[in-house]
Amino acid sequence: MRIVAAFVLLWLMAAPAASQSDAAQDAAWAALARDGAVALVRHAAAPGGAGDPDGFRLDDCATQRNLSARGRDQARALGVLFRERRIATGRVVASQWCRCRETATLMDLGPVADAPTFNNAYVLRRQADALTAGARQTIAGWRGPGALVVVTHGQNIRLLTGVDPGEGGVVVVRPDGEGFAVVGRIAPPT
Repeated sequence: MRIVAAFVLLWLMAAPAASQSDAAQDAAWAALARDGAVALVRHAAAPGGAGDPDGFRLDDCATQRNLSARGRDQARALGVLFRERRIATGRVVASQWCRCRETATLMDLGPVADAPTFNNAYVLRRQADALTAGARQTIAGWRGPGALVVVTHGQNIRLLTGVDPGEGGVVVVRPDGEGFAVVGRIAPPT
């Protein structure tokens, strides 16, 4: 009987956490539905660990980690979620890495512009402070119309927000004066 009671107690304790997660995700979608929010999208699933192989080149996708079939499906599914929720996209920008550009392209939310300040802060460690400062400036300056969709890397999002959304996940922020505030997180599509 104690085991059953303990199980029920654990289940009840977990239920509010799940609804809080749902509430945070709902808040993130609601923020994106209003002008001026920013979606920081981590590129979809790209196997091979962090970074890129030695000798990678930005102008040659064959030398980089790229999206898997699952990653391409994730990117398309994320775009469908944005369209189903009728998120008006004002601009789409991406890191120059192929996995970010492909994620943004497959989301199909509009033309994709290169945004070097969102390039891979893990690989470009020596430039991480400058990349992060440029990203903060870009985000703080966004006012719409619509949402700014930024497809970048996990390390970049962690440096900006302290949150790791997982491959294909999203952290939504709202510019507020000189900086921005984290609104919520959208889980990666399954």
